[in-house]
Amino acid sequence: MEPVTENISSHKYFFLVGFSELGELRPFLFIPFSLMFVVSLFANSLLVYVIVSQRSLHSPMYILIASMSCIDLILPVFFVPHMLLSFLFDWRGISLIGCLVQMYFIHFFGTFQSTLLVWMALDRYFAICTPLYYQEQMTLAKFLKFVIPLFIRNMFVVLVVVSLAGKLPFCLRNVINHCFCEHMALVELACGSTIINSLVGLISVFLVPVTDFFLVTASYIIVFNSVLRLKKSSAKALHTCVTHIVVITVNLSIVLIALLSYRIRNGLPSAIRIFFSIMYLLFPTCFNPIIYGIRTTEIRQHILKTLKI
Repeated sequence: MEPVTENISSHKYFFLVGFSELGELRPFLFIPFSLMFVVSLFANSLLVYVIVSQRSLHSPMYILIASMSCIDLILPVFFVPHMLLSFLFDWRGISLIGCLVQMYFIHFFGTFQSTLLVWMALDRYFAICTPLYYQEQMTLAKFLKFVIPLFIRNMFVVLVVVSLAGKLPFCLRNVINHCFCEHMALVELACGSTIINSLVGLISVFLVPVTDFFLVTASYIIVFNSVLRLKKSSAKALHTCVTHIVVITVNLSIVLIALLSYRIRNGLPSAIRIFFSIMYLLFPTCFNPIIYGIRTTEIRQHILKTLKI
């Protein structure tokens, strides 16, 4: 079945042709991306197993780290296997419904890569700024007040973005220049006005990752100000803060590069844009468990014990 380019009422079947310009070299992309996928699955599975199996790691901070590993474990499953099959066997087809479902889950779980950092920042805020009330503030009943609003926000924003994309008529082309159903890659194939879709997509960026970034930044400014003002000695808590900041900096840098690569189209090869778009989702799933496993002493000790090193 070949891609169709002539006008029809509305396409219901699409072809993901990311990295097509590489020609015969395209199948070799299977090697680096499959290695990253395996690393992501192994590292996150190990981290979740260690935290769940060790009662000493059942404190709120470690549960949040395990939650991030669960997100990092689930997210690649929605696009990496299909992408790898495309590289290896040239399986590029996907239905419109399948495309929208994939888009929803990729963007939904993707939003929690930044939102979990907000919850981790709140955990550190309570631990350092209000240590006497930390256990009380971090009880499930109280912490749900911070979890539920952001969960609903993420779910609603992604649902609106995907629903609006699903209502568009696709009568121009059915060739998506990407390796998975990324929102704007699909929307740009629509015939008719896509101003609302572009605007809603931009608003969603400000409502989720940008808002999360400012919440995290504000939280850590308060934390470090409290430490400096009161001359608190909390090396362990600050060490954890630095670990979170490293993760935040790396994740946001990749997000920024991915967003800029889509805004700066002139002179930038599509393969570069697609690469950064994939790495924005895939790289943190490999990096996060490794950095937490190395920098968090308690987790590192239990991982070494589990691996018997």
